[in-house]
Amino acid sequence: MSGHARRMAAHTSTPHYDIVVVGAGIIGLAHAYHAHRRGLRVAVVEQNDGVVGASVQNFGHACITAQSGAAREYALAGRRHWLDLARAAGFWAAQPGTWCVARRDDELAVMAEFAAERGDDEVRLLGADEFRSAVPVPDAIGGMYLPNDLQVEPRAAAPGIARWLESEGVDFHWRTAALGFEPGVVRTSRGTLAAEHVVVAVGCDVDRLFPEPADDLLRCRLHMVKARIPLAQPLPGPLFTAWSLVRYSGFENLPSTPALAERLRRETPDYVAMDLHQMYTPQPDGTVLIGDTHDRAVSAIPFQPEAGFEALLTETRTLFGVDDVEVLERWQGMYTSGSGDEFLLTEPIDRVHIVTVTTGIGMTTSMGLGESTIARITESVTA
Repeated sequence: MSGHARRMAAHTSTPHYDIVVVGAGIIGLAHAYHAHRRGLRVAVVEQNDGVVGASVQNFGHACITAQSGAAREYALAGRRHWLDLARAAGFWAAQPGTWCVARRDDELAVMAEFAAERGDDEVRLLGADEFRSAVPVPDAIGGMYLPNDLQVEPRAAAPGIARWLESEGVDFHWRTAALGFEPGVVRTSRGTLAAEHVVVAVGCDVDRLFPEPADDLLRCRLHMVKARIPLAQPLPGPLFTAWSLVRYSGFENLPSTPALAERLRRETPDYVAMDLHQMYTPQPDGTVLIGDTHDRAVSAIPFQPEAGFEALLTETRTLFGVDDVEVLERWQGMYTSGSGDEFLLTEPIDRVHIVTVTTGIGMTTSMGLGESTIARITESVTA
């Protein structure tokens, strides 16, 4: 709990806020940020003593261009807020775009269709020589460049935003669990908070607070690796592969995507069973984040099969034509996974709003999603 929060608790039995956000991951922080920007009184309740969940376990990649529908709208709207927050809160952010390598003709076909659909402002097709001059993939036959995508340092961004918001007067109640909700009330392990509106952004744990609306949600656990790769030249930015083209919704309805997906299923069934997504994000210190696999269940077991890590490392050596990859860290990432919409947005109790991203695009969509939600629910606060 911040010093200000303690002082409030000392003077009133029930501190009152315009907005109480439950959850200090990037989705919760985005909502706190937009509420604070509107001049509202804001508190954040977080059961841990810092940001330790999906927001720091991921790639730090805002893959804006590969989205569609509402996710695309949120991603585009949030882009400027990421850059504004990086300047204000002092964490590393860059605008390197995203590179996607093609090593087979069917991959190039998907990229060409995507470029035709989106236009030159969003997608630039590259020939083999041009791509290989920028990205050290020896057998690349071409690729595409998505110039509008962003990157942040995942272990610094969300914690930096939390520190900055706290310095700006947002009250943070750390090591405080939300126990129950009523209209205008959050009961916590350290007392009761009153609020005009409550935003519940607890990611995977939403089923523990509201089991019915979250009944179809699962925990998706990932194999993630941080490594040093002896590349001929540094990666210029995040790197997608063929697996990215069969994962993101922006590519889903292109004519050539089904044939690519079928070829990957036929040639690499073990990787399909792992739900592999082979991508790379270079970090400011010269390391590279490598991932990932996906395994979904109601509860996430803690044990990570070595086969997942070996698949990532084998494909890394093959892609870049290197013999050795120095693994620095391995970990289990986790995020919320749903089978339907990419967002769970519902109000199970009057003025208590669940906001959950149900796929691995929380960093990408958080800022735009938070802006949209706060604009909608605060009409009654400011009326």
